[in-house]
Amino acid sequence: MHDYQLIWTIAAGLTAALVGGSITHRLGLSPIVGYLLAGIVVGPYTPGFVADQHLAEQLAEIGVILLMFGVGLHFHLDELLGVKGIAIPGAIVQSLVATVLGIVVVMATGWSLSAGLVFGLSLSVASTVVLTRVLSDNNDLHTPIGRISIGWLVVEDLFTVLVLVLLPPLVSGKDIGALQVAATVGIAVLKIVLLAGFTFIAGERILPWMLEKAAATRSRELFTLTTLVIALGIAVAAAKLFDVSMALGAFLAGMVVGRSEFSLRAANEALPMRDAFAVLFFVSAGILLDPKVLLEAPVLTVATILIVVLGKPLAAFLIVALMRYPLKVALSVAVVLGQIGEFSFILAGLGRQLGVLSETGVNVIVAAAIVSITLNPLMYRLIDPAERWLTRRFPKLASLGKEAPQSGTPSETPDERAHHKAVVIGYGPVGQTVTRLLAENEVIPCVIEMNLETVRSLRNAGIRAVYGEASSRDTLIEAGVPHAETLILSAAGMATTPEIIRAARELNRRIKVIARTTYLRDNPSLQKAGADFVLSGEGEVGLAMTEVVLRDLGATPEQVDRERDRIRRELGVLSPYDIGRV
Repeated sequence: MHDYQLIWTIAAGLTAALVGGSITHRLGLSPIVGYLLAGIVVGPYTPGFVADQHLAEQLAEIGVILLMFGVGLHFHLDELLGVKGIAIPGAIVQSLVATVLGIVVVMATGWSLSAGLVFGLSLSVASTVVLTRVLSDNNDLHTPIGRISIGWLVVEDLFTVLVLVLLPPLVSGKDIGALQVAATVGIAVLKIVLLAGFTFIAGERILPWMLEKAAATRSRELFTLTTLVIALGIAVAAAKLFDVSMALGAFLAGMVVGRSEFSLRAANEALPMRDAFAVLFFVSAGILLDPKVLLEAPVLTVATILIVVLGKPLAAFLIVALMRYPLKVALSVAVVLGQIGEFSFILAGLGRQLGVLSETGVNVIVAAAIVSITLNPLMYRLIDPAERWLTRRFPKLASLGKEAPQSGTPSETPDERAHHKAVVIGYGPVGQTVTRLLAENEVIPCVIEMNLETVRSLRNAGIRAVYGEASSRDTLIEAGVPHAETLILSAAGMATTPEIIRAARELNRRIKVIARTTYLRDNPSLQKAGADFVLSGEGEVGLAMTEVVLRDLGATPEQVDRERDRIRRELGVLSPYDIGRV
């Protein structure tokens, strides 16, 4: 009999997540809450279908890999170096604070120091999935807040790698000398350095070459497959060859690809599964929870939740504020780090395997993770009101940030993008004509194009060009749509044209959208999507033929003009007055 456990786990997990996410969304809560509740529903501690916990955890790990690869695509090395001054000390201090608080709480209940160490360390590591999802949902992922938080998270990840290496000898009960500890740490650091060196030195040449060969085939499937192989392959190699987390390996791979001209296309086309697998991560977290733990250890559970949602954020806030960053940055970084997730489960699982952490401890950590993951998006929404209240109550806080150090800069600032008054999508015959006329009239355009050779030629000619799918929000942002005056869709017959128009409208409500289509029947749908002007090939040809036929039949100029205006109205063709409005 065939074993369909994998299919059942995916189907049941996603179905329960869809139902739970839809319900919580209608209630005004984050869908993440629904995903966590879905995990409890399909878990072993509630009646009904029981999903395979081990399969769910592995599927969730794929989601973490793809998510970190996507984060790496947009996180440049100079940005990581730009926040090292706050990310390194901040992550270390906050991790120490959380660990010490965890040790104090569990030792007060009679646990051993080793158990307290594992427990405290598990509370010190924030969830990658939650952090990136919350920042992305609030459009803060690529701001100073996002760069500091991601840099902070990378340092925590490196710290976790060291902990995973050192934990077995530290809690084994055997006497180990300082020399042995130093040697273990040195080996772990060397492995991380070797991984980073291999990824950046060898990967700089190999990975873009692989993607260029895939792009040259003009096959979207092969390009998608190549990108997935890069993300998963380097993640697995990082774990197998260098003994570091797969998430860290995927993040480094994403940073290498992000420095190439394929970054946008890789993000837009090759990672459609990351959201689904990220959902399975939250479902797998819910599966781990045994609700009975809330009754067996209520005091410990409440104390642990308070450490995660209050103690960690307070430590982070003080660190960021003391370094003179703006109040909103301090609040945002503090709140988004006030949760725990996947690495906490890994550390807790290792503690259980080593016989140090009890099942109660593991369940308390899972319960704290679920509560903190649930509260985190809600708390993030309160940052603006909290900032206003704190500024009124403590006026001196308003001066924070005036002497703040630079926290890394994006590849192109909004001011630099603003001079691109027009964005042209497509560089076929029409796009070439439009771009040339704009440039000749001192309007510097930015061209979005899917042909790599065309993009390179445009850049060599001094015209800014973006290689990527125009229907992607990230591509439109990179091209400068949020600050442009006009968007010109020069290619006709694209199935994604309405989607592009809607995405552009969301980014810039004032932008003027001029779209081209082949058939008149497409005009209403494009106008409904938000196009200001739609130019139809059928309409222009019909108008031209009408004028030729009328003149050939001896019509007067007045008759030609009258019939031309009537045909324009009937076919929806732009008049000289409409063109003047453009």
